[in-house]
Amino acid sequence: VQLQACGGGLVQPGGSLRLSCEVSGFTLDDYAIGWFRQAPEKEREGISSITSGDERIYYADSVKGRFTISSDAVKNTLYLQMNSLKPEDTAVYYCAADKGGIRFYSYLRWGLGSPPSYWGQGTEVTVSS
Repeated sequence: VQLQACGGGLVQPGGSLRLSCEVSGFTLDDYAIGWFRQAPEKEREGISSITSGDERIYYADSVKGRFTISSDAVKNTLYLQMNSLKPEDTAVYYCAADKGGIRFYSYLRWGLGSPPSYWGQGTEVTVSS
């Protein structure tokens, strides 16, 4: 199982970026998958998840209304469209996946239980003028 994240970069406040996470070794329909981020000197934050089997989507309040998570089953790729970016969105963004949907969601939203089984390598997003 591999997750390969890309799409980060430097963007001005108010700008947009789209992150991609190409997965191999499993199909998106069989796993819960989502995005985390970690800013300098801050704890890792779960920001969005999608469970393809039942189309459940979650957004943290910090990104709700600005970020959109989606997936492409044909390309086996997860996306995160980020609009209206703010300096506080600056972080390394990671995609992650787990076979257990409830376990994944509990960790992403509340930090409960064990982390997801599979992680991408992270892609850095910097929002600055």
